[in-house]
Amino acid sequence: MNGRLSSQLEFIREVDRLKTIFRQTYLMDASRHENDAEHSWHITLMAWLLEEHAAQGHVDILRVMKMLLIHDLVEIDAGDTFAYDIKGQEGKFEREREGATRIFGLLPAEQSGELMELWLEFEQGETPEARYAAAMDRIQPLLHNYFTQGKAWREHGVTLGRVQGRIRILEADLPEVHALVTELLEDAVEKGYLLP
Repeated sequence: MNGRLSSQLEFIREVDRLKTIFRQTYLMDASRHENDAEHSWHITLMAWLLEEHAAQGHVDILRVMKMLLIHDLVEIDAGDTFAYDIKGQEGKFEREREGATRIFGLLPAEQSGELMELWLEFEQGETPEARYAAAMDRIQPLLHNYFTQGKAWREHGVTLGRVQGRIRILEADLPEVHALVTELLEDAVEKGYLLP
């Protein structure tokens, strides 16, 4: 087998491990925690379907989808860090960058470079595509929590203010969606799914 194809297959084999990284978020039927591969697939599909709501107009949806498909691959090495775990956030970028270097480094140089560029763009959150991708990454767990009656929120004592802080990115880039999730959050507090 040629070296390039061999490297690509090794990467494909390695990233299958994303299916073994479980998140704090429950599936919408509340039966179990979702894994990172399921999360990545779900937000990638959401990004495509909700593209028309992007306030900044056109985003390069293929670039967004690529970002979303690879953004959590680093967690194969770094593990998942719960969004509301303040202590766990310490050193997160460095842990994830090490994972990115190793995992993306399995690929041929130009593909490795492209994945690293996409991952860094997502992490920096400065381009319209990165902000849109980050918005999907924020919306999806919120929806899961809402439709599971706040299962993970309640387990971790998450407050409305903390969730609002995470979704602030939606206000400028996805105002219609922001209005909808704000209504869901108000309802979640009213129903006792989320602490005020």
